Formats: sequence, structure tokens, C-alpha cells
Amino acid sequence: MKETENSEMKTVPAKLTKRIVLEMEDLIKQGWYANKSELIRNAIRELVKKQKVTRLESAIQEDIEWGLHGK
Repeated sequence: MKETENSEMKTVPAKLTKRIVLEMEDLIKQGWYANKSELIRNAIRELVKKQKVTRLESAIQEDIEWGLHGK
């Protein structure tokens, strides 16, 4: 997903372990990402997407339980 030209970028400070930074640099060297910022943005997008799916699945499961058992 590309950032739109009009999207406002914000800087967010974060502390990472040396091991994570080395792993990030390895992924960049392998050509998976252009830089650390791109990698971090992608990782956060994927986490947010995963959390949304998890919440939706949980809500669906609750609806099913309520429909089956009235609980």
C-alpha cells in the first residue's frame, strides 16, 4: 500500500533492541524493504489488520454463541 501524496507523516519515537534492528537491516539488505521506515510502517499496517480480523472473528463467535445458547 502506497502512502498518498496528501497523507501527513508523523514521527513516532521508538526504542528497539539491537537484535531487532539487526534483523530489520538484514531484511533491507535482502531487498524486502527500501529502508527501516518502510519496514516499520508495513509491520504496523499488518498488525492493525490482524487485530481487526481477530476482533471481528471474536464478535462473530460471540454472536454464534448467543444465537445457539442465548448467552
